[in-house]
Amino acid sequence: MRLELLAVGQRPPDWVQTGVQTYAKRMPRHLPLSVHSVAAGDARRSGDVARAQSQEADALLAAVPKGARLIALDERGRSWRTADLADYLQAQMQQGDDLAFLIGGADGLHSRCLEAAERQWSLSALTLPHMLVRVIVAEQLYRAWTLCSGHPYHRG
Repeated sequence: MRLELLAVGQRPPDWVQTGVQTYAKRMPRHLPLSVHSVAAGDARRSGDVARAQSQEADALLAAVPKGARLIALDERGRSWRTADLADYLQAQMQQGDDLAFLIGGADGLHSRCLEAAERQWSLSALTLPHMLVRVIVAEQLYRAWTLCSGHPYHRG
């Protein structure tokens, strides 16, 4: 089973790369975490947000590994407790399904991504910077795995 963060934006700041890699390195070999970045829609430069989101959706959906279950990160999605995420991760590990987490750009995900997703996950009612979401999701996936495996990292 693999965990894949599919994210808009190809030039994350060093702190984002460091943060994500910190948690990716902690994941066990049987549950690797990786990031696949796609370019922001070029229509964004002309101010056509809808077209830019559509271009980003094309790139994100094309990058989804075959057979992977999709989870879209969206502020209007369902809020999960860490235990909920751990339960979901445990169930998927038993089935062996890869998971792909879709992280939109500055204007969020296109409706096609939301419709293609099995679940929509809200990290917060707050609007979070899309680069920061990469780090938060990586940390939460690591935390969920530690909960599943009885590791003492999670103390919640």
